[in-house]
Amino acid sequence: MSDITVEVLKKALPDKYKVRITDEFADKINQLLDDPDYTEIYRDNFLAYSTVLNDGKFKMEEYLNAVKYCSHKLMGRSNIDSYIRTFPDRYNDFLAKGYSDKEISAQVSIYNKGKLPNSILEQSIIPSWIINQDLHQKAINVLADLMMTANSEKVRADSANSLLVHLKPPEVKKVELDIGVKSNKEIDDMKTLLAELSAKQLQLIDNGMASVVDVAHTKIVEAEYKEVENE
Repeated sequence: MSDITVEVLKKALPDKYKVRITDEFADKINQLLDDPDYTEIYRDNFLAYSTVLNDGKFKMEEYLNAVKYCSHKLMGRSNIDSYIRTFPDRYNDFLAKGYSDKEISAQVSIYNKGKLPNSILEQSIIPSWIINQDLHQKAINVLADLMMTANSEKVRADSANSLLVHLKPPEVKKVELDIGVKSNKEIDDMKTLLAELSAKQLQLIDNGMASVVDVAHTKIVEAEYKEVENE
């Protein structure tokens, strides 16, 4: 990855920092972000989370250190490991002074609770499509311009098709309810009882023992019964 240029810094950093952006400033930033293994990650995160500088007065070196610390945190490393990788000289100084593990852990905890690291970590959980909404709109504008002005018919058609795909309104999903009645013993018993009752009513009508009107007005009474043994 190439070095961060003055132009890139002016676009990425808040206005209050732009007055100090020079070639020397850019060189210093690139030097501080340089690392055999993590240069690209540091640089990407330095540019991605620069909006946190809008809220508060932070020195650029403080922001750079916070970017490094949070980069390691986002890679799944522990607080102490991230701190050691960000501040190796400070950690060695703690050891030289005879700090215990508990005392070093306390220093790490204080830094981890700081406003700048937490602001970066909070922003890191925001989906990238939200952070880059302005780029999303710019991409749409470019496609729209190509659709209208490109000399190639294929380019115009491809641009139009891409716009139709990406600007398609969300589909309305229909909710289907399963209201089927599942069979159980009580329902089966009721069906059997009604079938037997209907058969007996038809028999009464056929034998002239009841009329259709009588059957229609028959009341069904719920009752319990028990068998009695013959004495």
